[in-house]
Amino acid sequence: MPELPEVETVKRTLKPLIVNKTIKAIDIYYDRIIEDDQKLFCQKVINQTIRDIDRYGKYLIFKLDDVAFISHLRMEGKYRYCLSDEEISKHDHVVFKLDDGHDLRYNDTRKFGRMKLVSLQHYLEQAPLNKLGPEPFFIDEEKLYQQLKKNNQPIKHVLLDQSVICGIGNIYANEICFAMKISPYAKACQLTKKRVHELKEVSISILNRAIEQGGTTIHSFSANGIDGLFQVQLQVHGQKVCKECGHKIVKEMLKGRGTYYCPHCQKAKK
Repeated sequence: MPELPEVETVKRTLKPLIVNKTIKAIDIYYDRIIEDDQKLFCQKVINQTIRDIDRYGKYLIFKLDDVAFISHLRMEGKYRYCLSDEEISKHDHVVFKLDDGHDLRYNDTRKFGRMKLVSLQHYLEQAPLNKLGPEPFFIDEEKLYQQLKKNNQPIKHVLLDQSVICGIGNIYANEICFAMKISPYAKACQLTKKRVHELKEVSISILNRAIEQGGTTIHSFSANGIDGLFQVQLQVHGQKVCKECGHKIVKEMLKGRGTYYCPHCQKAKK
């Protein structure tokens, strides 16, 4: 699933291609991608010009003249900018026809992605964005500490809880736990204020490095032909041997997510 760095990469690669382009028509090939009434969605969006693209957590926000819509890529969603006469792929589910002779095509093998109309000025105050916690860059450490000390869940599970911290998915949660040398099973309530500060700093550092590398290419993720390079820097996710101590990396399921960790480096301690 694309996480914050991958979605940020999509945003950055799309902006120079489609900003100030006008949407002249929309072809929808899979109804469920659009959460609104299809007719309403098309009516609101057609003949609007794309003025900017924002991102919050794992969501893209396409800002038009007087309306916006959010897009969540879910597992394998991606956008392609291509000439309008290019053959439609069987996985191209929503096609925005632009006034420059190109299409912006939403392609999704699993069809899990969703789009939804939101207010242009107040999208952060509307569902689902208003249910998200802050991104790691904007965390209030004291507030997070107070939240965590009441939370008996494993820290890995809390990192994946978008209502606590948004933007972190399975790959980066594994990497953050490894960088902190903390067991993914350690209880969130055990973290001291010092460790909460470290959690924020490590999360920001890893996400920023991933953004600089264009994200992590896992399975089918790419952004307009740009494949992320951060996978070569992964320390624990998808690895077999710990790069620091040489011990075997363990993969286990935690809350239904593949969890990689080094039992030697990541002791179950605070």
